[in-house]
Amino acid sequence: MSADPGAPSEGKSAGGLVERIITASARNSFIVLIAVGLAVAWGVYSIKKMPVDALPDLSDTQVIIFTEWMGRSPNLVEDQVTYPLTTTFLAAPKVKLVRGFTMFGMSFVYVVFEDGTDIYWARARVLEYLSKLQGRLPAGVTPQMGPDATGVGWVLEYALVSHCKDSPKQGAEPCPDLQTLRSFQDWNLRYALASVPGVAEVASIGGYERQYQIEIDPVKLQAYRLSIGDIAAAVRLSNGDVGGSVIEIAGHEYAIRGRGYITKKEDLSEVVVATDARGTPVRLRDVARIQIGANARRGLADLDGQGEVAGGIVVMRFGENALEVINRVKARIEEIRPSLPKGVEIRLTYDRAPLIQASIKTLTTNLLQVMVSVVLMIVLFLFHVRSTLVAAITLPIAIILAFIPMYYMGLTINIMSLAGIIIAVGDMVDSAVVLVENAHKKLEHEGARRPRAELVVEAARELGPAIFGSLLIITISFLPVFTLEAQEGRLFKPLAFTKSFSMAFASILAITLVPVLMVLFVRGKIRPELSNPINRACVAIYRPVVRMVLRHRYLSLATMVGLFAITVIPWRGLGSEFMPPLEEGSILFMPISVPSI
Repeated sequence: MSADPGAPSEGKSAGGLVERIITASARNSFIVLIAVGLAVAWGVYSIKKMPVDALPDLSDTQVIIFTEWMGRSPNLVEDQVTYPLTTTFLAAPKVKLVRGFTMFGMSFVYVVFEDGTDIYWARARVLEYLSKLQGRLPAGVTPQMGPDATGVGWVLEYALVSHCKDSPKQGAEPCPDLQTLRSFQDWNLRYALASVPGVAEVASIGGYERQYQIEIDPVKLQAYRLSIGDIAAAVRLSNGDVGGSVIEIAGHEYAIRGRGYITKKEDLSEVVVATDARGTPVRLRDVARIQIGANARRGLADLDGQGEVAGGIVVMRFGENALEVINRVKARIEEIRPSLPKGVEIRLTYDRAPLIQASIKTLTTNLLQVMVSVVLMIVLFLFHVRSTLVAAITLPIAIILAFIPMYYMGLTINIMSLAGIIIAVGDMVDSAVVLVENAHKKLEHEGARRPRAELVVEAARELGPAIFGSLLIITISFLPVFTLEAQEGRLFKPLAFTKSFSMAFASILAITLVPVLMVLFVRGKIRPELSNPINRACVAIYRPVVRMVLRHRYLSLATMVGLFAITVIPWRGLGSEFMPPLEEGSILFMPISVPSI
């Protein structure tokens, strides 16, 4: 009768906890495989649900308050708007810092909260404190909160380009100019893209904002004894619809309304601003010139040096999956393309999706390279193809399981989190390689006298506790990284988390799944170690080096210390920076100049 593969060898104790786990796993291989399969399904589900981005979000939890008071000087805006806002938010709970910036006609206040503060809790507190400012701000000034996004929310940018000729044929539609492009962006395209799930805001840039301009003649104004306030009040009262209830005629109800919305500049010309001494209406055209013009601009957008364009910036909502949001926005743009005005094209000018996809491809490529390297090394040194399956199966499973805690901790799949897995890959595969090699040694020396399964489990029991302990030590090696705070912590903690999770699952699989796979795959003809010419060459080089080092111990130690001291020279010449440069392949040039340029 063959021995139970899970039973310890005769005359040996059951061993410690790790050895008992190895034995139980080998004895209940079906249960282990089912449990691992369910865990892998859980990991795949977590991967599909996790947000994907290029970089971790390094920005603080902050809320931006934007206030417009157009036409006022920066000093007045600072005293009447920025100062009351900043002093109010200093007393808000969990506020770390309040920054105020003032410019001509505009005020920006940044309320920065402590690390770990929920962004929607912060926005609720800001809204609560804004309500306390009622009556303290100038009349007509209404502060607005910025979108619920962060510094990495800028995921897509597009430009509206006009391709038709500037001088169309007689009777043809006019060529869309910058004003038409901006109007289409503000009143059509922006709302269509803002309705995409995951989009917090679509900000318009470039072009000209269309407006009706009333140029008042002061001489005529004085002749009619009117003021600018009278003109403004007349225009305001003339731009609106009114309701007049209903009337019943022949059993039918008819709604009565007065239509007064201004839709063209001719409507403005007919606005009555006053009556003269004889009761003749004085219209707006009598005291002013009405024209359609552009609002004063604070900047412009140029594409590829070919001229000005209008466009928009898509800002992603906090916590969303950047790649999915980008794909949804692109799909909506494709839906809109057939309805664009003639001669207008939507051209993407910035797209983060290629960078995100390249980040994911990096992990996949590195993982495949490691798996191929492991397979080749095991084949070259052990001359046994089926043994390579142990490491080839264990490695991707450990990586997939690492995404489970990442998903529930709210981490994203980005360059730093993937880098943690790539760093850990080499250590993760060591356990399977060492255990498989030890099983080969056992089978080489005792395979003819004892059952194969018993020898394989015994090989795992011999080195399993030591490997489990070494993997746990590597797991906790990144614990100091968790003490980092602020931007440093937000940058490097994803790397430390993923490396620790990967090593933790690798250590668990080393004493559960690896013994089961060894029993399944380490079988067939096992060649002696020295029958491999590569092994013989390595042993022939290794033995004399070891003998020489042991014979000249002090000289060997002195040589190592000297080599270590020499490394100080290149180390002192190395530079340092917060993070390495990341070339995305897109250039966005945003110069700032004085108003006269």
